[in-house]
Amino acid sequence: MRGKILFVVGLGTGYVLGAKAGRQRYEQIAGAADKVWNSPSVTKQRHEVQHFVETQAPKLMESASDVATGAIDKVSKRKGSAKGSKRSPKGGANGSSSTGAGSGDA
Repeated sequence: MRGKILFVVGLGTGYVLGAKAGRQRYEQIAGAADKVWNSPSVTKQRHEVQHFVETQAPKLMESASDVATGAIDKVSKRKGSAKGSKRSPKGGANGSSSTGAGSGDA
């Protein structure tokens, strides 16, 4: 449902911005868009979406943070296990503190 609303809003916005029918047509379209935007059903949906975002955003941020932390841990573990392998990056150790073979002691 939300996707359909966003599509219609985007379509209307694109038409208004891209219309070359003159100022009178623009005013007509803008007035119609204003009526739709401020209609009771759209206003109710806007408030419901706003409430949903306000209640779900903290949960989403926590989940995203957990996933990002897990991804960073996985990448860090892979880099750590690849120190002596042939897959080590060329040109140095991108800020890591690796020592041993290939550290430029030649």
